[in-house]
Amino acid sequence: MPPELSARVPAEQRGSGRDDVRLLVTRGTEVSHHAFRELPGQVRAGDVLVVNTSATLPAAVNGRVGGERVVVHFSTRGEDGRWAVELRAPGGSGATGPRPGGPAGAVVRLPGGRELVLEEPMGGVLSAGNALPTTRSRRAPGHTPALAPGGTEAGAVGRGTVEAGATEVGAVEGGTVEAGAWARGAVDRGPVGAGPASGARLWWARVPEGVPGLLRRYGRPIRYAYTERDQPLSAYQTVFAVAAPDGSGSAEMPSAARPFTAALVAELVSRGVQFAPLSLDTGVASAEAHEPPYPERFSVPPTTAWLVNAARAAGGRVIAVGTTAVRALESAVDAAGVVRPVSGWTDLVVTPRRGVRVVDGLLTGLHEPEASHLLMLEAVAGREALRRGYEAALERRYLWHEFGDVHLLLPDEERNAPDCSSNVR
Repeated sequence: MPPELSARVPAEQRGSGRDDVRLLVTRGTEVSHHAFRELPGQVRAGDVLVVNTSATLPAAVNGRVGGERVVVHFSTRGEDGRWAVELRAPGGSGATGPRPGGPAGAVVRLPGGRELVLEEPMGGVLSAGNALPTTRSRRAPGHTPALAPGGTEAGAVGRGTVEAGATEVGAVEGGTVEAGAWARGAVDRGPVGAGPASGARLWWARVPEGVPGLLRRYGRPIRYAYTERDQPLSAYQTVFAVAAPDGSGSAEMPSAARPFTAALVAELVSRGVQFAPLSLDTGVASAEAHEPPYPERFSVPPTTAWLVNAARAAGGRVIAVGTTAVRALESAVDAAGVVRPVSGWTDLVVTPRRGVRVVDGLLTGLHEPEASHLLMLEAVAGREALRRGYEAALERRYLWHEFGDVHLLLPDEERNAPDCSSNVR
């Protein structure tokens, strides 16, 4: 990806408004080019657009470790009140650079006389296959006591155990949920995988009370080096964002929905397109390593489950707005392909091998070659469609990243496939 294709400022500062971005459409392996305002012509009555309503937090706060200046990125709040945080090195341009994690016991002084203490590295995530050990309990992320490196806590708790490669029984009402979805009231889980490593990027930290208030007063949106300057928090909120009563939200914007405006939503609704809300609070992504996502909190409400199931039964398409919507929705589908209301944590990594069970199409940004999200795009659309779309994006000089252009991947209407999992190559 040529660096000059990074979108350095929001669309409204480059053109006439948020929706003044381009829309690359890959329908099967056919590619076409549009303005985002033409989206209503690319979808049809009966389609459901699934959107993430998680609000973006001002998750970056200045701090000090001894005499060292750092920037603290607040990523994820654990069940025990701790937060997973990333310490970054401040840069001259206002962006930040990588910094070795830790050490354990380090005290980070924050504005307003507050402090946080680094306690342990955050564990890894499950493998892409999401196979789980048997007869082991796992506590929700951030729950104490901490997991041993590379291991899990012994002793079955909750409502069941999980066999390797199997599904969880009793995770959600009336059905089962695939391993990889941490459904509340199912098996109490925690981070599993490679285990804590020295220099880990994210650490669990004991934090002062009232982190949401701290962020509101002293925080700013996380900014990456490819952007030109700091932007107000409003630039990182989508039209679908809903503030959570407890102050939780996303460390990074669910950016695929950024080009939507109220007027465009109204036009889509007037044409018979429905919107189904869910939430997934995104953690801090790695700008350097492109690692798979860590466990994240999500919720699929009953109304959204009903809308999605009804659309599928009536022949409508389920189009996820953003990779976060895919991750949440696919974490709520049972073995029969039915979406159930569920909330909790998900460690699901969608790959071509796993496939997608309920998502027919995806509206997303353009992702760098190393990004793990490309596996999800391949699962939805197939490798050849992805190759052709990205070749066209490079040829036509589309813009990348959260302020850039967007890509709509739709199934080939000529294929008589029973479900979208047949797109797997």
